[in-house]
Amino acid sequence: MGGIIDFMKKELPKLIVILGPTASGKSGLAIKLAKKFKGEVISADSRQVYKYMNIGTAKTTKQEMKGIKHYMIDIVKPDEVLSLAQYKDKAVKLINNISKRGKTPFLVGGTGLYVSAIVDNWLIPQIEPNKKLRRELESKTNQWLFNKLKKLDPTTAKRIDSENKRRLVRALEVCLSSGRLFSDERRRGEPLFDVLEIGIKLPRRELYQRINNRVDLMVKQGLLNEVKKLVKSGYKWNLPAMSGIGYRQIGMYLRGEINLEESIALIKRDTRRYAKRQMTWFRRDKKIKWIKNYNMADKLIVKFLK
Repeated sequence: MGGIIDFMKKELPKLIVILGPTASGKSGLAIKLAKKFKGEVISADSRQVYKYMNIGTAKTTKQEMKGIKHYMIDIVKPDEVLSLAQYKDKAVKLINNISKRGKTPFLVGGTGLYVSAIVDNWLIPQIEPNKKLRRELESKTNQWLFNKLKKLDPTTAKRIDSENKRRLVRALEVCLSSGRLFSDERRRGEPLFDVLEIGIKLPRRELYQRINNRVDLMVKQGLLNEVKKLVKSGYKWNLPAMSGIGYRQIGMYLRGEINLEESIALIKRDTRRYAKRQMTWFRRDKKIKWIKNYNMADKLIVKFLK
């Protein structure tokens, strides 16, 4: 029996996942590995899907990509919605296409929900968006949405990012529109890929220092002007995209609620908290092989691709 299962597993397209908390160096590592193993990168970052939001989402620049093809970046406008089901559908097609062309697909990012949907093949029912309800929910604060979700669906509330407005709105929309729990909507299907999950693990102090340095760099690169430009283009503060870390805090400054120094300190604090939540999510996945450097990742991939 074991031989049959192993044979079936070998028949699945191979997928390498590079994950970890924000600012841990996933993108740089993935590009270096993709160079060596003839790879192409599919982003698993729920904020980098948005166009015009480059600095605050720490998007990899064309120069930094070093000729490696990247997908699932800049695919929707800040006022458009990309559901988890849509993300999964597009990403799975890309992974299969990359494999068919004889390249190695690398799924890279820190959005645990995106990674799990593909690695565990979540069967996500397509529940149509309820635009009226969504607008009503989007006008509420994250805390209000989270408290409501705790009452309606405690299981989802335990594992959702309470600062991710888009996810909170969608979970409540499913509960209220369909009368079913969001947590009941997830079922695992048969594996789609033979997966190697590699996680970057850094000492907390080093990670937090990297986060602080990255935020300082974002400010130098023009985060303030990026947010001003988005507002000038007509994107409203209550949009889920505009409630992302970096954009929300700069918004508080632009509306005169806090000064710029306080805004930057809040971005750093909230990013550190987000990194902590990411690690809590990833620790639940026992398949992840944690590494500290390129050489460790390289050895794992060589063995995996044999």
